Amino acid sequence: MTDTTDGTAKVAELLKDFRFAMLTTVDEMGKLVAHPLTVQEREFDGDLWFVIGRNASAVTHIALNPSVGVSLSSNDSWVSLSGTAELVDDHAKLEELWNGAIEAWFPEGPSDPNVTLLKFSADSAEYWDSPGGKVASLMSFVKSKVTGESLDADNEKVDL
Repeated sequence: MTDTTDGTAKVAELLKDFRFAMLTTVDEMGKLVAHPLTVQEREFDGDLWFVIGRNASAVTHIALNPSVGVSLSSNDSWVSLSGTAELVDDHAKLEELWNGAIEAWFPEGPSDPNVTLLKFSADSAEYWDSPGGKVASLMSFVKSKVTGESLDADNEKVDL
């Protein structure tokens, strides 16, 4: 585990690069189900916000079991978060987060009665980061193959 302050800062830094996430819930039969969602707030303070339809299967699952996971990835970094999710009826927050991309899913706008917020509160995280982008990651991979050493990448578990 890393120091909470440093670890949280690193997770927050990595999360700025992600737009999409997979929210993993537990369904009625106890099976894990992943749901693609768009991250709506870039400043990570332990919480992530998503806009979701009240009739989404994730909403049903969260009502049964609020323990969820959120996974995010890019070309050179990955973050896995564990925590809890809840629906939040806060029209002012919904208006604050609303943007044109959301309208593709909810054309009636933030006043649509089917639209609500999903707040994810993280309690732990694990990240893998290959600093330097695609070229550095490729060079690290080649170096690993040639020398037999492990890839140059950061991997830490963080309590939030």
